[in-house]
Amino acid sequence: MANKAPFKTTFEASEVIRPIFTGGAVALEDGARILATTLGEDAVLTDIKTGKHITTVEGDGELISTLTLTPSGSHLIICSRSLSMRIYSLKKAGDSIETQLVRTLKPHTTPVVVLAVDRTSTLLATGGTDGSIKVWDINGGYVTHTFRGPSVLVSALHFFELAAGTAHNPEIDASKDKKKRRKSKGAAEDDRDETPSTARFRLASGSQDGKVRIWDLHKRSVVANLDSHVSDVQGLDYSAAENTLVTAGRDKTIRWWDTKSWKVRRVVPSFELIEAVGFIEDGKVTYTAGSNGCLRWWATDTGRELTREQTPKPETEAFVGAVYRPGFPFVVCVQVDHTLSLYEIPSEAFELSQVPPPEPFRRISGTHDDIIDLRYLLPDHSAMALATNSEDIRIVSVTEPNSGSKPLVSSEYFGQDIALLKGHDDIIISLDVDWSGYWVATGAKDNTAKLWRVDPANNSYTCWATFPGHAESVGAVALPRSKPAEGSKAYTDPLSYPPPFLITGSSDQTIKRWEVPRQPQQGTKAGIRAMYTRKAHEKDINAIDTNHSSRLFASASQDKTVKIWSIEEGEVQGILRGHRRGVWSVNFAPPNTPVLQGEQGSVAGKGVVLTGSGDKTVKLWNLTDYTCLRTFEGHSNTVLKVVWLNIPPSEERGKKPILVASAGGDGLVKVWDVNSGENECTLDNHEDRVWALAVHPETNMIVSGSGDSTVTFWKDTSSETQIATNEAALKRIEQEQELENYEYVGAYREAITMALQLNHPRKLQSLFERVVSSKTPDPGSLSGLKAVDEVLASLSDEQLFLLLLRLRDWNTNARTAPMAQRILWTLIKSYPASRLSSLNVKGARGQKSLGEVLNALKVYTERHYKRMEELVEESYLVEYTLQEMDSLAPSLSGMKLVENGDLDVVMT
Repeated sequence: MANKAPFKTTFEASEVIRPIFTGGAVALEDGARILATTLGEDAVLTDIKTGKHITTVEGDGELISTLTLTPSGSHLIICSRSLSMRIYSLKKAGDSIETQLVRTLKPHTTPVVVLAVDRTSTLLATGGTDGSIKVWDINGGYVTHTFRGPSVLVSALHFFELAAGTAHNPEIDASKDKKKRRKSKGAAEDDRDETPSTARFRLASGSQDGKVRIWDLHKRSVVANLDSHVSDVQGLDYSAAENTLVTAGRDKTIRWWDTKSWKVRRVVPSFELIEAVGFIEDGKVTYTAGSNGCLRWWATDTGRELTREQTPKPETEAFVGAVYRPGFPFVVCVQVDHTLSLYEIPSEAFELSQVPPPEPFRRISGTHDDIIDLRYLLPDHSAMALATNSEDIRIVSVTEPNSGSKPLVSSEYFGQDIALLKGHDDIIISLDVDWSGYWVATGAKDNTAKLWRVDPANNSYTCWATFPGHAESVGAVALPRSKPAEGSKAYTDPLSYPPPFLITGSSDQTIKRWEVPRQPQQGTKAGIRAMYTRKAHEKDINAIDTNHSSRLFASASQDKTVKIWSIEEGEVQGILRGHRRGVWSVNFAPPNTPVLQGEQGSVAGKGVVLTGSGDKTVKLWNLTDYTCLRTFEGHSNTVLKVVWLNIPPSEERGKKPILVASAGGDGLVKVWDVNSGENECTLDNHEDRVWALAVHPETNMIVSGSGDSTVTFWKDTSSETQIATNEAALKRIEQEQELENYEYVGAYREAITMALQLNHPRKLQSLFERVVSSKTPDPGSLSGLKAVDEVLASLSDEQLFLLLLRLRDWNTNARTAPMAQRILWTLIKSYPASRLSSLNVKGARGQKSLGEVLNALKVYTERHYKRMEELVEESYLVEYTLQEMDSLAPSLSGMKLVENGDLDVVMT
């Protein structure tokens, strides 16, 4: 029976919440599935229905200026500041989409800032900063039209086709009036019948000077100049049912134009900078999105606003764009803070006199910015609170989507934004959650702390109380860890019973204990006084943690110390000194921690605390005498967060170690064995410093949040790895025994195949030597046995490369060189030279390694042949010498041998 492999701790990234949008263009296709967004130099495709990341299209090194999708979803067009335009074809393969670069063009001599695609997905319009407009055939990649207006930036483009009833309005027929006067009525009708279908195709353009121009694609000229706006025209749309063109811009007006006469039908002031405008409900309703952060509905025929008056939203929630496709049940609005808000279109909105202010039914965070802190929420840990370098706490879902429901826009997917906790006036920098997961404490740079009540079942996210009093930023908050007595009301109904107290630490070097009110605070003026305030440290306080009995708490500071306090009295119980830089994180051991082994001996697990510091170390401290038990070294930058992983059950502690995790400014998460001090594994999936760590209380999943805007969920795969390792070891033992059996019975074919598979070079050498030196070789065999010839002639690229590596090694030794040369000769006879020179070798240095191996074989083979030639030449000298000796020696026929008494032989 094989011995079990040693237990190895492993984690793998199972889910990643990553940024998809950092500002710029956003596009949707008619299927309402593919969402294309700009992420710096790259473009990201996301499934808007499930929220899943589809693919990332890498850029050309320059920022993307604009992008768009064809309505059919067949192509993605990206323009960058390098003046290039790249056209990608999108091929759907199940749930994935393959992108292939079709062509790269240079459309303008200045950057392209706006794109438009016609409804047939065949024509593409590009507008540059120099005022020129070009129309392209997407499939052919050539220019079909070039329109030149004033040298003013083109800010909006829109393809449309005039309704059939307006095909013969004065605009179209004006140039033919003189000709038609000279024709008969019948001739005029014939001419009208011969009017091509492209005669109704138009392109509307809006520019920075407020001008709107209508270009006739059939005549290749401008047919109308709409000179009414006095600032940037940001939106254009056309309704065939209403024969209306709507335009809006940053002059705070909306204008509806009659497409028969190109006269203004109506002008309505909006009192906000409008960034997007369009028609819904077949043109009966117009929507606008602008700087007030409000989506508004307007009646097209009267110009009356249908939505009730809305209060302007904060500047970060102002709209910078909107996307809508005919037939969509929603409008996607783009906010300044890179959030995509989806608004449902009210049914029969045009028949209502007043529509309530629309609220987004779903939000998609384009980027979470720096993840400063995070915590699991709710008893089932199905949500997570994120502090994201903003004034709000974002609550996201961390459960798998429900496969049973299939709406157009799914409301449940991993990483979905559930709610925002709004109330702070400055960036939130600390976060904590109580035992139940319903109560969240936050500390911010507005010098206040807040307690929030989170109740997703009733869609209630309220601020319970505000704790003012600190003179500077609140950099640390802590709620009690102890659970109420089982059966008590506080235990069975935690939503109705807030935590008893809150402890805060600030950059003003003080700590405060607050009693949480039993009822929600009414108004911000009702101040809450701290139960006590203590001057705790000489520098900023970075972290606070309470132990699980809620009797002690620890404060970590930039003054290089950690202090242990009693919660009731607020008195210092001990000071932990030993770090050489500021301490960024502190964490008490879980209540079920067993006896731990330190460098000075064993210590009870309940009386230890873990710290992480700017000196790049993690330390374990004994709370009995406040001494350092062990130091963990391995990070190359500041340790910003430390956490304890779940303690294994008592029956598994013999094989599973006690683990802690640390996150550093080097972008790494390291997992340590507390008893040995060894680094068990390093988790690397971030490109910036890792600020936050959390551990799932049941699955032991580690969650890391970084300054690169990503949240990585690390699944504990230690048990799976252990099972797979044991199975692989057992299988290898069985295969090695099988190899021994093949060798014993002389089944060289199977033995060589198995030796190659197991990568046993010594066993392989022994088998080849037996085959080559066989006393009864098969006639016509290259190696000595035809069965071995067949094996060598049917190797995979990987096996062939591995065998060439072994031959290279054997060929360097004069003793094994003859066997190596024989096998090498067999390979050369079995494969064409093209196969040997183009093996598919894994790894970046694969082809280089193959060249080195073949070169080494060539060099040593030449050396062996040279040595053989020298031996042959020397053999001629030996033969000549023997011949000369034969001619000079006397004849043996006249000699006889005489044996004397001393047994000597005498020649006479």
